Amino acid sequence: MTRGLRYLALTCALSLLATPVFAGTTASNKTRHAPSKAATARDKAQLAFQRDLVSVLAPRADALPLLAAALLARPLFNQPDVNSFHTLIGRAAMAEGADAAVSWARLADCDAKADACPNTAALDQLLTQAPDNAAVWLLKLGADAHDLKHDAAREDLGKAAASKLYDDYTGASLKALASSIGVLPPPADTFDPASKAGAVGMQTMLVYGIAGTQPQPGLQLVAKLCENASGDASTKADCLKLGQLLEWGSSPLSRSLGLHLREVLADDPEQQQEAKNARRNLIWQVQSFGQLLARAQNEPALAQHLLALARNGGTEMSLLLAALRDNSIPAEAPADWQPHQPG
Repeated sequence: MTRGLRYLALTCALSLLATPVFAGTTASNKTRHAPSKAATARDKAQLAFQRDLVSVLAPRADALPLLAAALLARPLFNQPDVNSFHTLIGRAAMAEGADAAVSWARLADCDAKADACPNTAALDQLLTQAPDNAAVWLLKLGADAHDLKHDAAREDLGKAAASKLYDDYTGASLKALASSIGVLPPPADTFDPASKAGAVGMQTMLVYGIAGTQPQPGLQLVAKLCENASGDASTKADCLKLGQLLEWGSSPLSRSLGLHLREVLADDPEQQQEAKNARRNLIWQVQSFGQLLARAQNEPALAQHLLALARNGGTEMSLLLAALRDNSIPAEAPADWQPHQPG
């Protein structure tokens, strides 16, 4: 994989994770900068609030709040079994209204230490629920490649290329979380008193931070497979077809791969340049949205609007573009703009 794609993939993957949301997502920051006593106390209070949210949502019987409860419980340690991610996502999968978004989240209900991820039952269910979703076939491609089933993995690539859409259901998780976050008012000790957005700012960061931890197909594996396909006309054709689909995918990361595939595999230099320009705009969009999300901690109206967008549903990408449009931020990067380089 080229350095350019690695950087864009990292930028996109971290677009919703880079902002501190709760204790679990700020650990890397704490290794570099010792937190103040006040910040440590807020982390503790936020985790307690998260546990309380899970407890309030857990008795519900319908899929949407149970999905939210499961997502909120997933990063928590020492949860009682009745309120654990495993139990809640299992209940969500059995609840009325359960759909592919629930099965997608259930992929993470597995034992990574035992090399048992993703959850095979959830993947099998997705193949039935969403056979036209390329993201599902790319998950299967990763599983088959891991098991050294190379012929099956090649078939998975073809099925992904023939699919109708790519959706990793981050938008559905955002909707579930944003629709459920208001069941409890956040206590005052869960947010910085100096933050102008107060409780709603903290709620926004929590929603977007947790939704950003969705399971993902191994897109780097797909990139490597396709980059090595220049001598195989059939595989190259499938990769180009898949790339066109990914360019309209649900996430910045899927779009970045789609544009990368066009840039490295297209025979037309004009198409290659168009893909390169579109990839630059994608980085601009991701970084601009990250700046909006950071501002939400101090701008209550912006925080409320981002929560409202999440509650409306859609995909991560449609939400991102709507947020930029609503804040008068162009989708195309200025002519003199250059992406931030990783420090």
